[in-house]
Parts: sequence; structure tokens; C-alpha cells
Amino acid sequence: MTTSTTTTPVGGRPAVDSAPRRRRRHTPMRWVVLGVAVLVSVIMLAPFLLIVLNAFKTSADYSSNGPIAWPQSFTVDAFLHYLGLVNFPRALWNSIIISTVVAFAGVALALVSSYGIGIGRVKGSGPILAVLLLATMLPHEALIYPLFYGAQATGTFNTIWSVIIVFTVLQAAFGTYLLASVMGTIPKELLDAASMDGATRWQILWLIIVPVLRPTLSVLLVFFFIWTWNEFYIPVVLLADQSSQTVPIALATLRGQHSIDITVLNAGSLLSLLPTLVFFLIFQRTLSHGVTAGAVK
Repeated sequence: MTTSTTTTPVGGRPAVDSAPRRRRRHTPMRWVVLGVAVLVSVIMLAPFLLIVLNAFKTSADYSSNGPIAWPQSFTVDAFLHYLGLVNFPRALWNSIIISTVVAFAGVALALVSSYGIGIGRVKGSGPILAVLLLATMLPHEALIYPLFYGAQATGTFNTIWSVIIVFTVLQAAFGTYLLASVMGTIPKELLDAASMDGATRWQILWLIIVPVLRPTLSVLLVFFFIWTWNEFYIPVVLLADQSSQTVPIALATLRGQHSIDITVLNAGSLLSLLPTLVFFLIFQRTLSHGVTAGAVK
């Protein structure tokens, strides 16, 4: 015979023994949502899985069995062939340098310019933001002629600096529009209190504004890097020399200068995709925290 005891807390009501938590009921609707999520994940991962599958095939295997069949034997011949046709290490280094410099320079320029517009209350800030937003909406085809002749006039044509300057300005235009809108929501009393304590404008920026905007700045940094890495049209015009080409351009020239081998093309696509995938996985926590912090605020 067992007896159960109850304890009486200070408030007077007897405390009920904690029973085992009930397991969540898996209703049919939850199974439907789970099935849809799995289906969407498979659809999204299918192109990447096909690239991986065909990158390790031989040309004969691909021709005889098709793109969906499992490889008869895994081989790295397609990767070796791709590396023999394209100077991939040089293209990878150019992409890393361009994307990194543009990401940091674009965020820094956007931070300073948005500080003058959002906090400094520059006259005509509304039209300025409208112009910056319009600049981000213009197609690159409308900008390519002035950019091409501007690069030739400044002596930056066929150098990575032409692309760095162009994309730093373009990314900073979007960043300025976004950060100026966020800075406009910062309480003015906080800034006035810092001014009364003797803080200069630069101290207000680095000690008050930057800590508040750190999650947003981190998100912009990740986005600017990935956007710049994937850019193709402007770099393919301004970087005609092979020594200054980026990874997407090197992959495109493979199809234009050589006979198309699907397995080699898949190997090159996989090598081009891996750096951005690794970068995204490294900064995934930063990206999710930045988005969540922005939503909570």
C-alpha cells in the first residue's frame, strides 16, 4: 500500500505533485505541415544534390546513364579537368578580396552617411533617401556604359578596384537607406543625454549608435558579401583580363571558350558554390541573431 504526500507552501494552497508532462499530440494537421516542409526541403536541395552527383561522374557515365542515375564509380577527373582549364585559385582570391572589401567598406560608408541623415537631420533627407533607393532599383544594364567609360578614364579598367568602387557605392546606397530608417527610431532623449554628458558626435556614433545597430550591421555585412560574390554582369564587362576575373566569370568563360562537358561544368559549379556555402554556415548564427534582434526591437 502506497501513500502520497503533498506539501503545503507558504501561500496556504497545497502544491500538487508534478505529473509527467503530456506528450504533444501529433494531430493530422501537424503531420501535413511536416510533410510539406520535408517536400519543400527536398525540392530546394535537389539542384545541389544533382550538381554533387554529376560532378563525380565520368563523361561516359553521364552520357550513357543520364544525370539522375547513381555514378558507376566516383571520380575526381572532372575537378582536375576544370582546374586545368581555369585558374581557379586566382579567381577565388579575387572574389574573396572583392567581396570582403566591398562588404566592410559598404557597411562603413553606409553607417557614416546614414548617421548624418538619420541623426544629424540633414535638410532634404527624404529626397536623398529616395534617390538612394532609386539607385538600388536601377538595372545594371542602365549603368554599364558610364561605368565602363569611367573605369577607362580612371585607369581602373581590368583591375579589381573598378568592381570594388562600383559595388561599394551601390551596396552603401542600400545600406544608407536601411540604416537611416533605423536610426530615425532611436529616442532623441538618449542622444541629448549623451550630448549633455559631453560626448562628441563621433563618441555618440561609436559608443551609442553602433552597439544598438550591431545586429543590423552584421546582417548587412553578410548580405553584402554574398551579393557581391554572386555578381556577374558588371564584373564580366569591367574585368576582361583573366588575371582579374572572379569565380562566376571563370565558370562562364569555361562554357564560352571550351567545348561543354557537363561533368566538368558541374564540378566547376560545385567549387564555385562551396565558398559561399561555407561562409553562410559560419555566419548563420550571426545572421539569425541579427534578424531576431531586429524583430524584437
